[in-house]
Amino acid sequence: MCGAYLRKADLSRANLSKANLIGTNLNLANLSNANLSNVYACRALMRGTNLVEANLSGANLSGAFLSRAYLFHAYLNKADLSKVDLSKANLSGADLSGADLSKANLRKAILQGANLSEAYLRAADCTGANLQSARLTGAMLTNCIFIDADLQKILATSREFAEVDINALHNILIDSYTAQQLGIFMARY
Repeated sequence: MCGAYLRKADLSRANLSKANLIGTNLNLANLSNANLSNVYACRALMRGTNLVEANLSGANLSGAFLSRAYLFHAYLNKADLSKVDLSKANLSGADLSGADLSKANLRKAILQGANLSEAYLRAADCTGANLQSARLTGAMLTNCIFIDADLQKILATSREFAEVDINALHNILIDSYTAQQLGIFMARY
């Protein structure tokens, strides 16, 4: 299926485990509840694709285009999502534990309640992202950008944020308890 044109296809509940989907056009396709574990989909086009509760564990989606995709409650643990465009994607409640999100575009993505524990987010752009109640314990956040991001009630410690440049935390939305846990000083006006 490498390079196939499957735009708007209904592949819900399909078993595509270990399939070769490199460069495949899956824009606006329905892959809800599909098994895409260990799929090879580098540079695939998946803009606006429905991947609700899909299993993408161990998948290689490096360089794929998933902007505005629906990935809530999707399983992406240990997936390669490096250099992926997930801008404005909905990843609420998704399991991204151990995933590689280095240099990923997560601008304005919704990651509310997502599990990002042990995830690798080196140089990821989370500008304007909603990470409210996300789990970031053990995550690698070196050079990650959080400008205008919602970090309220995230589960993390100052250890995860030790390598984040203070300038990358400009204009964040954060509650006082979380700020204290992260060791972030909050000015009082």
